[in-house]
Amino acid sequence: MIIMGIDPGLANTGFGVVSKIQNLKSKIQNKLRCLDYGVIKTNPTLSAGDRLKKINNELNKLIKKYKPNVLAVESIYFFKNFKTAMPVSQAKGVILLTAAKKKIPVFEITPLQMKMAITGYGKAEKKQVQKMIKVLLDLKEAPKSDDAADALGVALCCAFKLKIEGA
Repeated sequence: MIIMGIDPGLANTGFGVVSKIQNLKSKIQNKLRCLDYGVIKTNPTLSAGDRLKKINNELNKLIKKYKPNVLAVESIYFFKNFKTAMPVSQAKGVILLTAAKKKIPVFEITPLQMKMAITGYGKAEKKQVQKMIKVLLDLKEAPKSDDAADALGVALCCAFKLKIEGA
């Protein structure tokens, strides 16, 4: 099972791809492995439409490469200001449309749910999340980008929450 996590944003859209492989000897134990993570960056000099188009194009490339069974998107439920709410919502809309066109099921994960699943504390700091992702996925180093770390956290949370079975 391949799960792609997305942390939407117009300037920076984080992505993380994990696989969940069931141990054939033990139906209880599952192994999570990081396949890839990073950030889709858009140029602020481009129009909003061109930036959204780049997010769509890059996401399509990632979907083609990894063929995820599930897409998990961070659900933003609180904004400090309207100026940031609109671009993030636009990016999320493009992400949802891209997944729908590919017939990939989408699950929304709140930041609180993700932090609870990863650290056990819903108000955990970014550094705590990054350190736990490093441990949970047995990475050599923690993701440096907050956006990529959040995307991996969303993917992991989805894997834990749904208790997805199978290879």
